[in-house]
Amino acid sequence: MSVKDPRAGAVKTRLCPPLTPETAARLYRCFLSDVLDLVANLRDVDPVVAYSPADAGPEFARLTAGRFLLVPQEGDDLGGRLEATFRTLFRRGYEYVSAVSTDSPDLPLEYLQEAFSRLENAPVVVGPCPDGGYYLIGLSKLIPELFRDMPWSTERVVAETDTRARRIGLDVSYLPPWHDVDTAADLDRLVQELAGGTRVGSRAPRTAAFCREELRDRPPSTAMSQEGS
Repeated sequence: MSVKDPRAGAVKTRLCPPLTPETAARLYRCFLSDVLDLVANLRDVDPVVAYSPADAGPEFARLTAGRFLLVPQEGDDLGGRLEATFRTLFRRGYEYVSAVSTDSPDLPLEYLQEAFSRLENAPVVVGPCPDGGYYLIGLSKLIPELFRDMPWSTERVVAETDTRARRIGLDVSYLPPWHDVDTAADLDRLVQELAGGTRVGSRAPRTAAFCREELRDRPPSTAMSQEGS
């Protein structure tokens, strides 16, 4: 898991507005707690939290309660941090490493388990999102080209990942798509689907409770989100 310390103003900033920085941070904390529980339930996998900033170690030690290996993230951007984390874990002797986002709190557990199964035969595994990004990337070896100078936070991330992998002769195995939550429109969708019971998977109990108690009656903000996305 690649995570940030849930501080107001430092997480889910694309949801502000319509949310305040404080509300966005509390929502992210729910995302984080649900994904921590999800990853902790994987079979035959050592769960790891790669966190930033570096001084957030005590906070994540408290949140994970000894269930996870904690690794401080290094790097100037998302790509740099991902590359450094994969390098660290491969150097520790792991054969397969997957990084999962905290932006898909209701992701089905079987998708994560399937990622490691596929890495036995595929060098690259990607879990795509409808917006062109990914909720997961798994590797059987370090491939720096997949992280350097990538068009992060655009609809071209998965396509560019595929192009770069194939350029160096590597096939990409794709998991089923799943939504993440980056914009207010994404949040509207999550609130509605958790309330309506239309999503399968982990059910994200903390996120569902937060949405039900604090966000369900919030007016839809799709127009605002499209403008700001």
